[in-house]
Amino acid sequence: MDKIWSQNLERQLVSAFVEALKSLPTIAILNVRENVRYRTSTPPVEADAIVQIEVNEKPVTLLIEAKSSVFPRDARELIWQLRSLQKAFSASEGVEQALPVIASRSLSDGTKSFLRSENVGYFEEGGSLHLANPNLYILLEKPPSKRALQTSRTLFSGRRSQVLHALLQQPGSWQTVRELSEKAFVSASTVSQVLVELEKREWVSSRGSGPHKERQLQEPNSLLDAWSKHVAALPKPPAKRFFVPSMKAEELMNRIGQIGNARGGMYAITGEWAAQIYAPFLSSISQVRCRYALNQSISEFASELNASEVNEGSNLVLLEPKSYGEFLFREEQRGIWLASPIVVYLDLAQGDGRAKEMAEHLRRERIRF
Repeated sequence: MDKIWSQNLERQLVSAFVEALKSLPTIAILNVRENVRYRTSTPPVEADAIVQIEVNEKPVTLLIEAKSSVFPRDARELIWQLRSLQKAFSASEGVEQALPVIASRSLSDGTKSFLRSENVGYFEEGGSLHLANPNLYILLEKPPSKRALQTSRTLFSGRRSQVLHALLQQPGSWQTVRELSEKAFVSASTVSQVLVELEKREWVSSRGSGPHKERQLQEPNSLLDAWSKHVAALPKPPAKRFFVPSMKAEELMNRIGQIGNARGGMYAITGEWAAQIYAPFLSSISQVRCRYALNQSISEFASELNASEVNEGSNLVLLEPKSYGEFLFREEQRGIWLASPIVVYLDLAQGDGRAKEMAEHLRRERIRF
């Protein structure tokens, strides 16, 4: 069954790759062969596909290796296989130059960068494409496919995201699974699953063994980039919008803090105002965004603020969290609870207008990686 699934995946990826090539005006498809095996090599090697194209009347041969997903660690082994395939292809068919290409449903950003540095082409199911040799240069960057997003969602959502959040709090420190489990409020098995995924991407290093084995996040910048990219591709979270009369935004934020602190509830200011407190940037902010989980209904809370729900012209936006994990590592500033800088940054990454500018300022001045 696994072999049949793998063969179907290879055919799908090869077909999608060929269709992507057909859409390019300077390329003509001359021939496509699938599952070509060469026994002249020891051990024998096989190309998932060999695609012959013509670029500006010059022939180019592409040797395709298809994989479900590829991380830097996998890419090194695949490149070694493709180099062997290049030699076998040249010896068998008398073609001196053939461009190796990895086709995949999902390629990490680190993998793409590594493949470019090794002069290996790539194709991602969503449409991203890189091919380079003396006769052509193509670089297309497109959003990941829905299937690729579903794959990344398992890492960047739910309880697994809490482990990422915990790692980003102290990226240079060595931590055990147990320590991360306690900080992230998740099970040790969840921590272990996340660390396996991060090791595939070569974002963490390890030392020791057994229960005392420790990990260190070495690539916090790459992790946050990937998380932000994932969040930006998601639909905006559901929110309720209100207008509170006769109250400026900063006064409204203080009032929310008073109500939340008096009731001992869980809340966190996020968005522009939280970023402004962490790292001042704008001279005027007209709206307060708050992640809210007080021990009362939103309607009761709105009533206490004398707020009316509106479709536009709001100065208060209430976000209902999916879990209490969204309140992890919140910080108290000026007597008000703010979402952690990481959460604020990710929230702003989904924003419009100057929100993205503010996100980058916050990252540069407060997060610093």
